[in-house]
This record gives sequence, structure tokens and C-alpha cells, in this order.
Amino acid sequence: MSYIGKTPTIGNFQVCDAISVVNNQAAYTMQVGGVNVSPETANHMLVSLNGILQAPTTSFTVSGSTITFASNLVTGDVINFIQILGNVLDLGVPSDSTVSLAKLTATGTKNSTTFLRGDNTFQEISSDYVKIAQTIVTSSTASVTFQDGSGGVVIDSTYKNYVVVMQNSQPVTQGDTARIRIGVDGTIRTSGYFAEGFRSYYSGGTARGSRTDCIFSPQGGVEDSVHGEALFEVVLNNLTDANFKSAAIGMYTMIDGGDSATNQVNQGTSAGIYGTAEANNTINIYYGAGNIEKGTFTLYGRK
Repeated sequence: MSYIGKTPTIGNFQVCDAISVVNNQAAYTMQVGGVNVSPETANHMLVSLNGILQAPTTSFTVSGSTITFASNLVTGDVINFIQILGNVLDLGVPSDSTVSLAKLTATGTKNSTTFLRGDNTFQEISSDYVKIAQTIVTSSTASVTFQDGSGGVVIDSTYKNYVVVMQNSQPVTQGDTARIRIGVDGTIRTSGYFAEGFRSYYSGGTARGSRTDCIFSPQGGVEDSVHGEALFEVVLNNLTDANFKSAAIGMYTMIDGGDSATNQVNQGTSAGIYGTAEANNTINIYYGAGNIEKGTFTLYGRK
């Protein structure tokens, strides 16, 4: 059979202390170094009485640290030796990093992405928040699109909603604004939205605005590659459910392109819906007036 950890100890021989006094009894206590010892069974012992090896279970039995011979020993009988052949069930403690996947026997697939359950099955690690895809832009790019079935992207009923995160993004055109549209099978919807955005400035003041050409539209622009960056996190709900209108809500922070001298920071929120109920499976991130200069764009699915 196989074992978890090291191989059972075989040959951990112990010779019991001499029993020099026999007193017309059959039962005697076994000790090693003055400490009681308990063999696993009589079959894991060698016992010599009067120079003759005794048959385990018939000539003697053991219970705990007591050996009992088949009959009482009398004066003149000599217990030559009692040798214990090892505690075969003492597996010890495995050393660090000694139990590999190959040593584990259970149902399911065992690899670096699964774990062993208490019912002896390997299961995938489940998460309600799953990273689906990521695109890193390092030079001028028109837009970033995540589409179901393209490049391993999954945008379907697997997830309740989707989260788009934009980090360290800059537009080619100073003062430009990052936006999000949705679509079906790569065809982007360019109208029919109802989006509202609100922002507040570090130096004071607020602004708001609305658009019909995107589902998420921050207010204010982003500095070019010399002056600033932008980030946002947007939740898209009911995206793939044909019975509901897709909705988006998110928060953003950016350096305002209208005030490069002081690098004025503005932050805000935006929310919107697409006016037609349909099963969307495409997400498009773009800047309104020009290309994306750089940025990291990540799509997550949330169950």
C-alpha cells in the first residue's frame, strides 16, 4: 500500500530490559530503559524462553506492555530476551516539502490549481471574482475591445456582472475623456445610451453632463503623456441578459486636461444604461477625440 509521509518504521529494534525473576506467574511487564513499552502485536516480537523461540499468539500474547505466556513460568525458567521489531504504525511527521502530488491518491485532477477536499476529491479553487482578460497598451491604439470567444474572453451568463478596470491610462489628445460602449459579437453600439456623469475638483467646484453615445462617460479630460494619468473601475450589470437593459456604474480619478499647469485632480462617478434590452457580449473602451496612448485594461467576471 502507499503512504502519506515517510515509509513506516521497520527495524526499529528494541531489546527489553532483562526479566530475571520468575515467580510462578504467566504475565510480566516489558520495559526498555525502565520505561514501559507496548508492541503493536505479538507478531512484531521475538521472544526466547529457555533458549527456544516462542510462537506468537500461541506461546505468548501481549496486551499493552504486558506479555503473557501460555503457562506459568517456574523456578529455573529463563527469559533469554524479548525483542520488539518496531512500531509499524508510527509513520512519524513528514519533513517539509516531502509530500508531493504524486503521493496523494484521490479522485479528480490534481495540479497547482486544485485542492484536496475532506471527501478525498480534488476540486478547482472557486472564486466569485475572476480575472478574465487583460490588455496593456504601450503605444497609440484606437481602442481596447473585450469580445466573447476572442482571445479566451468569456462574456456570457457565466457571470452575474462584469467589472472593467482601467489603470495608468493616458490619451494621445490632451484633455480627452475615456469612455465605454457595448455591443454584440464585435458590433459596437454607438448610440441609444443614456449616460450621466458628475465630477468634483480638488481646487473646488463641480460639473455634470450627459451623453447618448456611450454607457460610461466621466466628466473632464485627461492630461497627455507629459502631465497625467487616469483610472476607473466600472461595473456592467445585466450585460448578457436579453430580458434587461444593460447598465453601468463606476468611479474614476484623473488629471484634468484643462489645467496642466497645476495638474488639477478631479474625481467623480458615472452611470448609464443602453436603451434596448439585448444580450451584449462585447465591451469597448476608447477615448472620445483620439487614440489611447497607454494604459492597462482588465476585465473581471463577478458571479
